[in-house]
Amino acid sequence: MAVAVFASAHAEVTSVQVLERSAFASGMSFGKVGSYEKIRGIARFSLDPNAAANQRIVDLKRAPRDEKGHVTFASSFLMLRPVKSQGATLLYDINNRGNIAILGQVNGKIPDHNDPTTVADAGDGFLMRHGFTLLFSAWTWDVAPQGPGMRPLVFAPPVAHEGDGSSVTGLVQNEIIVSAPTDITTYAGMRGLTYEPAIANDPKAELTARSQPGDQRTPIDRARWHFVEAEQPGGPGRIQLEGGFQPGIIYDLVYTAKDPYVTGAGLAGIRDLLAYFRDHPFEGAPTPRKTLIFGISQSGRLIGRMLHDGLDVDESGRLAFDGAYMEVPGAGASGGFNSRFVQPTRHPSMLEENDYPADLFPFTSGTSRDPVTGQTGSTLDHARDAQGHLPKVLIANTSTEFWNRGASLIATTPDGAADVAPAANVRLYAFSGAQHYVGRSHTRSPYLNCVSTTDHYLAIRALIVALDRWTTASVLPPANAYPSVRDGTLVSVDAYRAAFPRNIGLTPPERNLREFRLDFGRRFVSDGIAEQVPPLRGRPFETRVPAPDADGNDRGGVRFVELQVPLGTHTGWNPRSPETGFAWATARFDGSFVPFARTEVERRASGDPRPSIESRYPTRDDFVAKVRAAAKRQVGAGFLLAEDVERAVAENVSLYDRVMARAGGDGSCEYLFAH
Repeated sequence: MAVAVFASAHAEVTSVQVLERSAFASGMSFGKVGSYEKIRGIARFSLDPNAAANQRIVDLKRAPRDEKGHVTFASSFLMLRPVKSQGATLLYDINNRGNIAILGQVNGKIPDHNDPTTVADAGDGFLMRHGFTLLFSAWTWDVAPQGPGMRPLVFAPPVAHEGDGSSVTGLVQNEIIVSAPTDITTYAGMRGLTYEPAIANDPKAELTARSQPGDQRTPIDRARWHFVEAEQPGGPGRIQLEGGFQPGIIYDLVYTAKDPYVTGAGLAGIRDLLAYFRDHPFEGAPTPRKTLIFGISQSGRLIGRMLHDGLDVDESGRLAFDGAYMEVPGAGASGGFNSRFVQPTRHPSMLEENDYPADLFPFTSGTSRDPVTGQTGSTLDHARDAQGHLPKVLIANTSTEFWNRGASLIATTPDGAADVAPAANVRLYAFSGAQHYVGRSHTRSPYLNCVSTTDHYLAIRALIVALDRWTTASVLPPANAYPSVRDGTLVSVDAYRAAFPRNIGLTPPERNLREFRLDFGRRFVSDGIAEQVPPLRGRPFETRVPAPDADGNDRGGVRFVELQVPLGTHTGWNPRSPETGFAWATARFDGSFVPFARTEVERRASGDPRPSIESRYPTRDDFVAKVRAAAKRQVGAGFLLAEDVERAVAENVSLYDRVMARAGGDGSCEYLFAH
């Protein structure tokens, strides 16, 4: 039965209402920590548009105000915490497109219906065994409707209006790419929503076509296409094109929209909710010893924007969180999430969405200069609190982000010519040979190669614990482990291709993502208002990729057991299949894996230059011993916990057995996965 308890007001959080409180995982005990409980509630917020901490929230002053002149809104939240909490560390997970992410990657189980409830939803219980209080809340509006029973966290932001109360209008661009011919398609971003036309079936809307991101757009006759109803109520809009949409073409739909959301209010809501729990005992539990924030992919990019805009500092001038972990954010996202008509789900890759403001200079936590524009700055220029303190920050990218998300830019000058040392409060890690998420596709299509299954989730676990220790006990985390220009482990794509081994069943791409300098008009930088849509493209930023070794595995960064004791070549790229129409591009999130020949006879027969498995590991026992030694080295380096050694060993030995048992000529990817 729901209960309603209103907490005392705290500046920006006016009330916290508890709607549901129940045992989590049937009350099972998680080691010495004991059992957990689940609390659902609603927090209500009040932002002062004139407060210094809120000046960078785009359009906040255009939102409706209450009698105090404040902007008000609410957000649902979910908390999982130890029943016998004694000031546990609070770990806030920024949901990804409305969905909880941390439990899937860290505990190994995506909760059913996005509603962690059962013993199964706890996965292996890692975060619970370590005693974290977990907090989730709604922060974004652009979440497409989900299946029956799903409980996504969806935010309802304030809407900006002109001073006379009339609607704010502006142009919105929606990029469309299809992998197979179709007459009708949606025009929203990945699993998202977009702003719909201010006028139904807007006759002035424009649809254009181009072959590559940098090409000029060719208009499509307005008489050939029209808007059609969403497939389901509340879903993204769709359009129909005479002759159909075709693979190999990038379509752009531009029209006038109205009533932009104050999307930055969602970021302020995260800030103020954390500040509230930082200061207030809640439902019988003391305040947390420290507060951490964690985000994967889109959610990691959101943390980057909060730091860039100073939204890590609350209205009282204090840090809302002590530490942050940005997992696979790519170039860091200094441009998205807080501008007029922004679409939070959109972000660039080698092929997709190059005209969206997800990543803008500055990219580095240490100060750097853009030689093209003359700008100087860092991502932390606005992130200090009133006493000059900064949160401690971990940033980790996989190899895929170097190819598809500009990850080198967080460690180099914008021209890629020199390294930029991270700030003292920041650590950078590159998970070599890993892809955006641990590979799970059992088929090659729509890409050419089997995916990389390098398990970087174990390193995430170790780094969460390291961040907790860094903030609570000043125990330093692992040293920076990122490829660099200086030592030759960060190179151009041409240099990568020249060094990559031939005749191994993998052909490297001819390019990686090189994001354009985008010009949305003069008001975009100062006010977050795009006057030029689509933007004008300037010179691209120069990005680099990790250099390969003789096996084709990345040399720099964090080399996991899979690369220290390799069974094949793991890359961060995977070319698209020709039938998708973009054979020059790579998968947005996936890498590749090709095993070594098992024997010298097989190697010589195929002409593979990489030494065979039998030449590297004469016996299975020899392989097991080398894996165990590598796992222990990882523990010493801080990228693997002692409790996860046996899992790392078992995963690698299991793959060894499957590679060795693979039938000759088997071109499928099934052998990668245990059944």
